[in-house]
Amino acid sequence: MALTSRAVLVALAGLVPVALLPAPLTVLVWALVVVVVCAVDVALAASPRELAVSRRLPPSVRLSGTVDAVLTLRNVGRRTSRALVRDAWPPSTLPDGDAPTGARTPRHRVDVPAGEQRRVTTTLVPTRRGDAVADRVTVRTLGPLGVAGRQATLDVPGRLRVLPEFASRRHLPSRLARLRELDGRAAVQVRGAGTEFDSLREYVDGDDVRSIDWRATARRREVVVRTWRPERDRHVLLVVDTSRTSAARVLDGTRLEASVEAALLLGVLAAHAGDRVELLAYDRRVRARAADSHSARVLPALAEALAGVQPALVETDWPGLVGQVRSRLSRRALVVLLTSLDPAAVEQGLLDVVGGLTRRHQVVLASVADPELEELRTSRRTVDEVFDAAAAERTSLERDAVAVRLRQRGVEVVEASPDDLAPRLADTYLALKAAGRL
Repeated sequence: MALTSRAVLVALAGLVPVALLPAPLTVLVWALVVVVVCAVDVALAASPRELAVSRRLPPSVRLSGTVDAVLTLRNVGRRTSRALVRDAWPPSTLPDGDAPTGARTPRHRVDVPAGEQRRVTTTLVPTRRGDAVADRVTVRTLGPLGVAGRQATLDVPGRLRVLPEFASRRHLPSRLARLRELDGRAAVQVRGAGTEFDSLREYVDGDDVRSIDWRATARRREVVVRTWRPERDRHVLLVVDTSRTSAARVLDGTRLEASVEAALLLGVLAAHAGDRVELLAYDRRVRARAADSHSARVLPALAEALAGVQPALVETDWPGLVGQVRSRLSRRALVVLLTSLDPAAVEQGLLDVVGGLTRRHQVVLASVADPELEELRTSRRTVDEVFDAAAAERTSLERDAVAVRLRQRGVEVVEASPDDLAPRLADTYLALKAAGRL
């Protein structure tokens, strides 16, 4: 039996005759009346198990996107079901109650006549990546008086894959335009050295004299230069560090979230450039991997692989990571390490093994910088702030020293705030490609 708020009101109404006739018999009579009313209402309520419940749900949605979870209720009994339905989902998938979307509640009132069906919709707004698993569906059917009814919890499986948001997509058009310039597909022709010969054209002021083709110049009796385009079909390996350092919060998110955004932007850009993109999420073991040679499928493959990746509270096994990289790359490639520039973590692990990567590959380390560190360095109004500024300054100097040691070993270091890391890394990729270093 399930009681409603109306049953409480009926019981409270009995306080009036009890107060007027304070006798034990009056109390017993009124209690008996309440019990009989509730029992009759329960007997007349339809069974909640006579509702056949099925779920319809899209397979995936992007983070902070909106998706509708639809429940279909089919009444296979002989009575009309006056039901209150609760579709249970994790709190991270439901909109806040004080938000404009707060009316999208997982509770629904619905009447289903015998032999008919109704649909109820729960709007989900996920705030975390990964798999959101629906809990059971609770159905409470009420009697005609609405004071009591029956309740049952039904298993209606549902799983929603929450993909990364890819907010850095807004930087993609400008980087693709620069890529077209490098490839010579736009009106601007890249001048100077490149990596693959493209064509010959007449010399103009500003051209690099090293690009002059003297044989063609002698034949045509005018100065002719070679034009170049970046090489295609290079291998780009994106390594996302999922160790404990990736769990650190920077502003409103974690380091891992910023790394995911940077990996998606660079992966899509490299795929448009004709390079082969592969992803590896690693700490002490492989957490996820993705590889697709078709440019149109690179983004879905990367998003699917990164959807369920979460930080692990362990130290990165850098020798193991280098072994994973070597086993996947048979020729020179671009290896992008999306990790932390934390001095302790780098000095105790990465510095000892990074030379084995830079001897064969072009290595880029991309790290998230904390903007609050710069605020601490510049704020010195009180004694406490002076001490905080000194600690922040020391931390900054240690990170700069580690970055210098990495550059001495041939590593390109990119450090930027969470919002700027993805475009900065994309710019570094374009610069390396233009310089013929891939």
